[in-house]
Amino acid sequence: MSVLEYVRSQTKEFLESMPKSVRKKKGQFFTSLETAMFMAEMFDFSNCGDEVSVLDPGAGTGILTAAFVDRVFKENPNIRITITCYETDTEVLPVLKNNLEHLKNTFKDSLNYRIIEEDYILSQSNDFQENLLASKNPEKYDYVIGNPPYLRVMRDNPSAIAMPKVVHGAPNLYFLFASMSLFNLKNDAEMVYIIPRSWTSGAYFKAFREYFLNEGKIESIHLFVSRDKVFNAEQVLQETMIIKVRKTAKKPDNVLITSTDSSSDFENITKLRVPYDAVVAGDELYVYLPTNETDINVIKKINMYHSTMPDEGLKMKTGIVVDFRQWEELRKEPGKNTLPLFYSQHIRDGRVNHQPSGKEYDWIIDEKPGLIQKNKNYVFIKRFTAKEEHRRLQCGVYSPSDFEEYEYIGTQNKINFVDKVDGGEMDTKTTYGIYALLNSTLFDMYYRILNGSTQVNSTEINNIPVPPVDLIKEIGEQVLISKDLSTDNCDRIISEVAYA
Repeated sequence: MSVLEYVRSQTKEFLESMPKSVRKKKGQFFTSLETAMFMAEMFDFSNCGDEVSVLDPGAGTGILTAAFVDRVFKENPNIRITITCYETDTEVLPVLKNNLEHLKNTFKDSLNYRIIEEDYILSQSNDFQENLLASKNPEKYDYVIGNPPYLRVMRDNPSAIAMPKVVHGAPNLYFLFASMSLFNLKNDAEMVYIIPRSWTSGAYFKAFREYFLNEGKIESIHLFVSRDKVFNAEQVLQETMIIKVRKTAKKPDNVLITSTDSSSDFENITKLRVPYDAVVAGDELYVYLPTNETDINVIKKINMYHSTMPDEGLKMKTGIVVDFRQWEELRKEPGKNTLPLFYSQHIRDGRVNHQPSGKEYDWIIDEKPGLIQKNKNYVFIKRFTAKEEHRRLQCGVYSPSDFEEYEYIGTQNKINFVDKVDGGEMDTKTTYGIYALLNSTLFDMYYRILNGSTQVNSTEINNIPVPPVDLIKEIGEQVLISKDLSTDNCDRIISEVAYA
């Protein structure tokens, strides 16, 4: 039995003995052998010396370390490897120790290992923060390979407190581990990590992206087309990716983006080389994930312009009313002092209506100014769509004249709406122009490349480059003349006016 088959068998026994529900609470999702081998293949060993050091933080059963070691010795049987594994879980530690000892017995004096049974983050937080208790020479490694815990923690969690420079909003252990791993690398050294896709955009991950993408540079990305097959033994519904990052300030010319259907089939790999600036772009350092030439062209087209909606005096905001919290203010029927409350179900065929939404309450009282807004021109957009739906951006024009008996209206917080930054009213041409942009195939494709989730995030929309407002008005005027709100018509008009 090969060392990899041995480690796989030990890992399988452990998984069968430990309920998924227990491991999920710890954020433990174990890497398949096929994925571990693929990750090991991503490293470049062409310039490594006679001795190399590798770090596996949150090592689990050691399957990533085993795959790394197996590949290194196949390429260079005379090399010496020093392994460092961090692991604190008392349930998995015996399996890890047994697997590393098996490696040691197989490769003898060519391999040494140590297991550090300390919290990976807390044990080095002083070094990371460079405070008075930091080591003069913190340990650095030639390679890091990792599958960190995927677990949201509170902002007062000790690990989050220990790494304030990368925490903004809701912390997750996976990006704390990734930050520390990059810190642990020697200059010009490589790390390969399997992590969720969520960090690539959004405000919560901004501080992490700033640190991670300034200290290191992405060299390759692997995407899984089917998210439910990544951890095929674990039944994880998570948008997951594998990244290879080099610790350097020098940007590579391009990034290799590969994709497969699942973690058990790395035979049919799609490959694409993408200019680095088309992958990591913008003030927010968003990471775009194009998978074909069409995606690359979409990014290039949108990035023709450099101003955003807020730059042009417009802004997407989130609906105000959280219905399950404000149910005392909601009403089932219209009446005195009630206003229409709009849900995403009211956005249909490019328009906003107020037909029965299927919700119990379609009306709200007018007594709390903080829950209502002016009845004026808006573009409404659904915040949530189903994964299988054809479009991610689903929007409609809200016309105040359709509800002229009301001075104010309510919006439920599962819709977003575009409004003037200063609280004034968008003119009709601008309203229809913004609708056309958001309803276009171009913007829908761009947003899908930017964000793999089913949620439409207003912060991200507000950071997408748009044409100047005079072109937006020209687009809107053409839509009004045509009286056609279809995506095909919007595509035609914006391509003629703004993206020729």
